[in-house]
Amino acid sequence: MATILYRLGRFAFRRRHFVALFWVALLTLVGVGAASAPAAGTTSFSVPGTEAQKAFDLLEQRFPGTSADGATARVVFKAPAGEKISDSANKAIVTKAVDDLADGSEVTSVADPFKSNAVSKNGTIAYASVSYKVSGMELKDSSRDALEDTAKQAQDAGLTVEVGGDALQTTPETGSTEIIGIAVAAVVLVITFGSLIAAGLPLLTALIGVGIGVSAITGLASALDLGSTTSTLAMMIGLAVGIDYALFVVSRYRAELADGRDREEAAGRAVGTAGSAVVFAGLTVVIALVGLSVVNIPMLTKMGVAAAGTVAIAVFIALTMIPALLGYAGRKIKPAGQKSRFLGGARAAKKADKPNMGTRWASFVVRRPIAVLLLGVVGLGAAAIPAGSLELGLGDDGSQPTSTTQRRAYDLLSDGFGPGFNGPLMIAVDAKDSDAPKAAVTEVRDRIKGLGDVQSVSPANFNKAGDTATITVVPDSKPSSVTTEDLVHSIRDAGADIKADTDATVLVTGTTAMNIDVSQKLNDALIPYLILVVGLAFLLLIVVFRSILVPLKAALGFLLSVMAALGAVVAVFQWGWFASLLGVEETGPVMSMMPIFMVGVVFGLAMDYEVFLVTRMREAYVHGEKASQAVVTGFKHGARVVTAAAVIMMAVFAGFIGSSESMIKMIGFGLAIAVFFDAFIVRMAIVPAVLALLGKRAWWLPKWLDRALPNVDVEGEGLKALSDADAKADPDEKKELVRA
Repeated sequence: MATILYRLGRFAFRRRHFVALFWVALLTLVGVGAASAPAAGTTSFSVPGTEAQKAFDLLEQRFPGTSADGATARVVFKAPAGEKISDSANKAIVTKAVDDLADGSEVTSVADPFKSNAVSKNGTIAYASVSYKVSGMELKDSSRDALEDTAKQAQDAGLTVEVGGDALQTTPETGSTEIIGIAVAAVVLVITFGSLIAAGLPLLTALIGVGIGVSAITGLASALDLGSTTSTLAMMIGLAVGIDYALFVVSRYRAELADGRDREEAAGRAVGTAGSAVVFAGLTVVIALVGLSVVNIPMLTKMGVAAAGTVAIAVFIALTMIPALLGYAGRKIKPAGQKSRFLGGARAAKKADKPNMGTRWASFVVRRPIAVLLLGVVGLGAAAIPAGSLELGLGDDGSQPTSTTQRRAYDLLSDGFGPGFNGPLMIAVDAKDSDAPKAAVTEVRDRIKGLGDVQSVSPANFNKAGDTATITVVPDSKPSSVTTEDLVHSIRDAGADIKADTDATVLVTGTTAMNIDVSQKLNDALIPYLILVVGLAFLLLIVVFRSILVPLKAALGFLLSVMAALGAVVAVFQWGWFASLLGVEETGPVMSMMPIFMVGVVFGLAMDYEVFLVTRMREAYVHGEKASQAVVTGFKHGARVVTAAAVIMMAVFAGFIGSSESMIKMIGFGLAIAVFFDAFIVRMAIVPAVLALLGKRAWWLPKWLDRALPNVDVEGEGLKALSDADAKADPDEKKELVRA
């Protein structure tokens, strides 16, 4: 592989005009496609195989035109202090609001609170339910504006009015901190390279790669039903790895220049060595992201595949566009150890003989590996303790900040009708195979009434054929409580007995039931996903490092970092530690998909640092250095760059903490803290300590397996003879490039 990438790097350097034109043309093409593509329509959320999804599908079939997955809104009215909502003046305001809401072109029905018994027992709170033909993401802005205007008019008339439901669902905003993250990355790159031009190359190529990836997602959003979070995730990961991959190639290029090689040769060797690490690091990320498809949740699969595509683009750009831009930069890119005069080049030259920080740190770890190993493991173990209290769930209006109208509507409904009112359960009864459908439905209602934690059970609503009915059940407890989850399971258990007695099928659905099913599905998929992703990456790393213990150590270190990161997420988003500093206004259960999502993404990113850092050690070891000295050599050449890459990745992920979407905020924080734990504790402390303790045994591989594995030559062992032959074959062109 190193030989192929070496030739690719030299080709891109020599044919820089063609390569640059290709990427610019591709960016322009997908940009035009994204601009002219139809706007994304509904972003349906389905979970195949779950009971809640089966019920939705049944209702779509048996109640045609009712839009079971259509947007809903609850306009909540509260009378002024000392008054009743049924007082003539207040009732007139509510009635007018209901009439105005019914005029909407996308509205299918509006329930008058005085006719649908939607007034609280104390008579102070009432709500009007609004149903729409389309989902919340597909709802037109004019419909949302009409909803908000109606609420404002009623509020101006003297009532307290708040609006809840998914009708107000909008595309999340990432916030200005995303720009701050990119600015931090730019500063780190300038400090690392000591050159504005060298620092600008990774930023430029990363932005081009993200631009291509996000534009492609935007262009395909309507056709493939891609949600807004799909492009956000692709941007988040693509930007981070795009900068990092380019950073490693540019850093290796400067190191090759410092060894006295001409610029084309240095570009070829940089792509042949660091580029090999980029390819395998990118493969681990792609495996982890595409592997999310095993969960069988379409939305999660699309997010993973789209982000994986953006990572693949980042890899190709690092291998081709970076050497092309290095050719354009020429002598403006300084060899390693040299900085521009503007950034203190003269002072750097005086300190050239002093061991760098990476060398000093690695030497310390090699001398005291047991102490460093114990300190790192104990520290991560302590950070992971909160993960033992992990509670999973999917957010509803109750998890919104108190400043939002959705949260205030949620609280008003809880006060007026009980905490379970915000999470009603919809029971679908399929009595098509029953001899007495109405009797079967009556038995279902009676059985549910006899269960605990049930506040109310609505009358059955039959379809035209009379063979299917829906029943609404309001629990006593709030939607995210364990008690409500137990009620869902109790109803389903009772449904099995009813099926045996009446041949009627009972299905529990609704937002609350769907959340419970999604959480269960994600929990069930976690172990198979771990086995798949870690297993494939383990085999890949065996090929890269030609070792058994090094990949095993990499996987165990990843488990430490991801558990510590989950502990930090629980501490902040569930327990509320430092929540105000991060803009977390409401604590509660951790998002259900967070553990499996963090496992996938963090594993891929963790292997990045493992590959970049340890391949340098492997390279030194195969060239004759002792195992302990190879650890120091690897840190001498790689620690500074890995540190810069980690800081950049943390800055980019932390930038998404400013998002208005709680899921994006949690993902940004979780990935940022995971990169910190993995890069600075696992890879920078635990890895060298373990390798120092193992010595040459770290690179042991059974002879039979060594013969069976393909030789990918990540260390670039085969480049020496090849580069010498190429140099002899075309000496005039070489001189020309040196002068350039």
